[in-house]
Formats: sequence, structure tokens, C-alpha cells
Amino acid sequence: MNNLKSLHQLLIHSAQYYPDRIAVEDSDGGTITYHALNQLTDRLRDGLTNLGVRPGDRVGIYMHKSIEAVASIFGILKAGAAYVPVDPSAPPARNAYIFSDCTVKAILIENQFVERLTAEFASQHETPALFILDGTGGGSYLMSALERGTTNNLPHPFPVETSPNNLAYILYTSGSTGKPKGVMLSHQNAVSFIDWCSEVFEPNVSDRFSSHAPFHFDLSILDIYVSIKHGATLVLIGEEIGKDPIRLASLISDKRISIWYSTPSILSFLAQYGKLERYKFPDLRLVLFAGEVFPVKYLRMLENQLPRPRYFNLYGPTETNVCTYFEIPPTIPLNSTKPFPIGKACAHYRIMVVDEQGQEVGIGQMGELIAAGQGVMQGYWNLAEKSANAFLVDSSGQRWYKTGDIVTQDEDGNYLYVSRRDRMVKKRGYRVELGEIEAGLYSHPEVKEAAVIAFSNEDDGVQIKAFLSFRGSQIPSRIELKRFCTGAMPTYMIPDFFSYLDSLPKTSTNKIDYQMLKTID
Repeated sequence: MNNLKSLHQLLIHSAQYYPDRIAVEDSDGGTITYHALNQLTDRLRDGLTNLGVRPGDRVGIYMHKSIEAVASIFGILKAGAAYVPVDPSAPPARNAYIFSDCTVKAILIENQFVERLTAEFASQHETPALFILDGTGGGSYLMSALERGTTNNLPHPFPVETSPNNLAYILYTSGSTGKPKGVMLSHQNAVSFIDWCSEVFEPNVSDRFSSHAPFHFDLSILDIYVSIKHGATLVLIGEEIGKDPIRLASLISDKRISIWYSTPSILSFLAQYGKLERYKFPDLRLVLFAGEVFPVKYLRMLENQLPRPRYFNLYGPTETNVCTYFEIPPTIPLNSTKPFPIGKACAHYRIMVVDEQGQEVGIGQMGELIAAGQGVMQGYWNLAEKSANAFLVDSSGQRWYKTGDIVTQDEDGNYLYVSRRDRMVKKRGYRVELGEIEAGLYSHPEVKEAAVIAFSNEDDGVQIKAFLSFRGSQIPSRIELKRFCTGAMPTYMIPDFFSYLDSLPKTSTNKIDYQMLKTID
């Protein structure tokens, strides 16, 4: 099956060989077979084409995780377009910016989000076509929307030929200017990763994959496409259940999840608060995690409670998806506290560690991890200079993506993560640019100065602290600030702590002194 070169061919192939198997199951028990999903996505492809969507266009997805959302992804891909998913819990202004930035031709959107989004678009000359869905559930709402739409009595377009180098999706990550930037990934970028997963994890038709990550997060690429490629079942996990360790533990057991993939923070909560001893997990064979460092004491706790699965640490930014991996030993010594390595290069990657001049460093020396291979992004949408600066080009013309992560390599050839090169951090698996949080805080009318720092500890992982000075004497309460931040930035960017100062410390060049801030309790 490694001869499949586009993402939607994975669904077409499985619908041919496993038509009656369940492709997607939601947390409420609603299901759709491969045959039905393939038919539904064909209808959606035709509907989008008749709306004017053409190969190379971008189409937004603004909806909660659902069978409809999965169908939307494949319908867009079948139309030859690229999908642009946004966080439905994020402020509408941020999502409107994303859609405007990449000039989407249409947006597949839940009805509940329409009014807020159109209000954001009101000041613009053009509003993308909206394909409005009534709700979520088993694909029936999407089918009824198609029947109400323009697909009846119109010629059905021919299937679109897709090149491996065609854009498949754009995932927006935090940007240093306060505006998110779009990471462009092709079919080849994604398929090379999916083929690697197939070789290493050996999935089969009996597997049941967790879909814990939201679809605007790069962890979702493994969940969706590896399961679909192998005729397995993708079990959707809603945001509310996904953050409740007790309900999550029950779901993993009841839904017979066999392959789990999430950030370490979720697995840490499961180990501490999931009461895993109440349940049995005979089907769980793989636990994969990525996005941040997994505190060893919680990883040990999880392995002790769930000793049967194999555990893998997967590493890579959105721009590469996973480029290194490491299998965790089945027994972690009690005196072990050092985080496990991020491992060795995946088969479709070459990895190197370089100094500030771009020269390779020796074993044990710190340097920046750079990656080259089929999985590396095309670039950032509409940001030519930033795209160029993201790569190191060697004498042979090979492009190496500069991850910004400082690592070392040990004698066994494994890479060990040390820190970030810049002010970007990972929190709950999301890559967060501290400058974007500051930009959000500055939008508060009374904020005079804002600066954000990050720190970490073994128990809580990455924590974010905001230092603020205000124009007037009336200082908002912590609750008021949290409420304000909810409307100004995604939840995972909201600072954990706030500190109020008359004025923020400055360097000799009149810049905010971040080093001084780190010394303030």
C-alpha cells in the first residue's frame, strides 16, 4: 500500500477493500462505514466543486471534531484543494485572520459559528462561501446539507488528479509577530510520514485508533490517516472528555482503544487521576506521545499501571511532523529522573546537529537540530522571507529545516533535547510563541506594558507567567484577566500566573529586561 501517493487515495483504497468495516466512530457511538464515508466525501467533493472550489484552492474547516469533520477533510482533498482547520474554541477574530491570510475559497462551518465569523468578515470586501452544517452526528447532517445545496441537478465533476507535491493542508502555529503563521504541507510530506508509521507500528484492520488531538494540531495526521490507510477504526474523542482523566480512562477501556497518541500532559493526568486500576485495557498495545517532555516520574507511574503496551516518544515540530523517535524501555528504574531521549532519525529523514555557523558538531556537544527529508514542509504561507530563513542550504543544494531546538547526541546515537533557541515553548503539546501572548495582552485597553516568560518544573511542565503594568490605578483581578484572555487567545496560551508592576525593568537599550523578570517571584 506504500504506492498510494495522495491522502484521499488512502480512503478510496480502504473503501474498496473494507467497505463494511467501521471507518469512524464518535464518542456517543455514532459510526460510519468505509463505503458510506467514501460516498459522502464524493458528494462533498462535488458540492465544493460546484461552489467554485478548484485544485490548489484552500478550504477552511470551522467545526468541532465529528464524523462530518473527517468527511470534510477528505471531501476537500478529493476536490484537489487544501484544508485549513481552525480551533473552534479560539477567538473568532483569530480564525477569521487565518482564513483571510490564506484566502480560503470556502469554509465548511457549523451553524453555531456562522454569526460570529461573518461579523469578523463584515469589514472586508469579500467573504468566502460558507457551507453551513446544522450540527454533528453520523454524517447525516452533512448529507442533508448536500441535499439542500447545489449538488442536485448539476453535473458531477470528474475525479481530480493530485500530484504528491500538491498542497494538502495548512496548519497555523504561533507567530513571533503576534499573528499565527501557516505551515504548508504537501501530500508527499504527509504520506512519507504515514508510510513510516505503517512500517514501525504495524497497524492492522483490527486496530482502534484514538483521535484525541484536535484536527488543527499536527498529532491528528497520524490518527486520521494511518487508521484510514489500514482499514482500522478512528475513535473520535471530544474536547470535554479529552480533558477529564476519569472519563478518558473509561473511554479507552470501553472503546477498546489499541493505539493511543497524545501529548504527555494528558497521559500524566491519566496516570495521576484516571484511576486506571478500575479498568481493564487488554486491547491497548501502543502508547505514543509527542509535543513536550514527559516527566519521568509520571511516565514510570503510567508504565506501572499499564505495563502491556509499548511506549514511544515521538519528536518533531509541525514543520516536519515526526522526524525522530525513541522506544521507552519497559522498566524505568526508580532512581531515574533524566528525561528520555528524542531518539534517532525516522527512516524518511536525515538529522544533523550544527553550531551557529551551520557546521556539524561532535557527539556530546550542544547545537541546533536540523532535519532534511520528504516530510519537511514546503514553507510558510505568504511569508517568503520567513520561509527562506527557516532553512539551511548545504553545498549540494539540500534544504535542512532549522528546528530551533538545542540538542546533544549521545554515544548510542540518540538525540537528547536540551532547550529552545528562541522564545518559543511547547505547552500541552502546542507550540507557543511568547510574543503572541504579549500581543494578546496588549489588546487590553488598560495594559501599559506586557512581558511573558516561561519556566518549567517536573510536576507541572511548562508554566507561563505574565508581567503587566497598567495605565490607571484600578488593577483587574486575576479572574477578570483570565476572562479577558479567553477572548483574546486560545486557551493553551492563557498565562498561568500574573504579576503586577508599576513599570517593567528595562535594559540599557530601553528594551524589556527578560533576564531581570526571571528573578522576580
